[in-house]
Amino acid sequence: MSQLHPFLAAASAAPADAVDALIAAAEFPLIDNAGVTFVYRGAADAVRLRHWIYGLPTAESLEALGRHDLWFFRLDLPRGSRIEYKFEVVSGTNSHWIVDPLNDSVAEDPFGANSVCRAHGYTRPEWTLENPHARRGTIEQISIDSESLGASKEVHVYLPARFRRQRRYALLVAHDGSDYLRFSGLQQVLDNLIHRLEIPPMIVALSDPGERLVEYAANNNHARYIVKELYPALRQAFPLRDEPASRGLLGASFGAVAALHTAWRYPGFFNRLLLQSGSFAFTDIGTHNRGQIFDPVVDFVNRLRQQPGRPASKMFVSCGIYESLIYENRSLVPLLQSAGTEVRFEEARDGHNWENWRDRLRAGLSWLFPGPLWMVYE
Repeated sequence: MSQLHPFLAAASAAPADAVDALIAAAEFPLIDNAGVTFVYRGAADAVRLRHWIYGLPTAESLEALGRHDLWFFRLDLPRGSRIEYKFEVVSGTNSHWIVDPLNDSVAEDPFGANSVCRAHGYTRPEWTLENPHARRGTIEQISIDSESLGASKEVHVYLPARFRRQRRYALLVAHDGSDYLRFSGLQQVLDNLIHRLEIPPMIVALSDPGERLVEYAANNNHARYIVKELYPALRQAFPLRDEPASRGLLGASFGAVAALHTAWRYPGFFNRLLLQSGSFAFTDIGTHNRGQIFDPVVDFVNRLRQQPGRPASKMFVSCGIYESLIYENRSLVPLLQSAGTEVRFEEARDGHNWENWRDRLRAGLSWLFPGPLWMVYE
């Protein structure tokens, strides 16, 4: 019993009417300098921790404490880590996944919500939080009839605070733009970084796909849409700077594939790329094991590795070390550098999720598009 976390030791010895008070006084999951203890309370035949840490079993069984329907599992977790998880609760033949009832911290994504575990040493960056002193940008909308995609596209566009038609602005095209707004707080990040003079006032086109896993899978029609249709429409509607160094692409996961493929198909047109946890699957020999939807991606990355060219002058690449894609992203960096691209690579103790990508935006944006602060002090 002495090996248990102090909360578990106290709960195990406490009478039933005292457990509620112990739970109310604690913060879950239980964090210490070396790791985390997950706790579930409720009647069940089994409880499993479901997490997204590549290299570990995807399901870890919680141990019954023996009293008060308490279950626990201890996980060693390096300082500064941030992971997302759920509990799988099994009762008889029924099994369902839930967020942690004892943990109010959740992160949303297009598939729902996950509980968040912040290991000792992780702090949410303050530049992602609301700053009452930062002026807010606005969102406008333009419509594009795309021949390349065979569809009418509604594109939302972020305009910085104090936007003036007499000025000219850098342009960033964000793949999965609506998801970046909703799940990574992109507008708040832009408002804050512009207010802090870390990036210049810029225009951001928030592009969304139709059938995402087709359109973003190294699709020539998508690349043509971005360069030949979206960009001219944006240039007609807004005052944009002309030089390629003032044009950038942003994307995560399949969106990063779409961004890199577009730049590879039209080298130098978008000279700044911010690629996050790119699904850059490839094969050295044999076949890949990621499913049929990755076939065009693997074909593209294999061709890229043979003839990388110089898609852009500067690229910022990030990936979580708890992702299965970490090897592919690491492998991409020296390949691009050998072709003459200036690449900055950042790894994080995090997984394949929107808050990981949020936390990397400051480093990526301020390096690719340095504002007056960096231009003065670096």
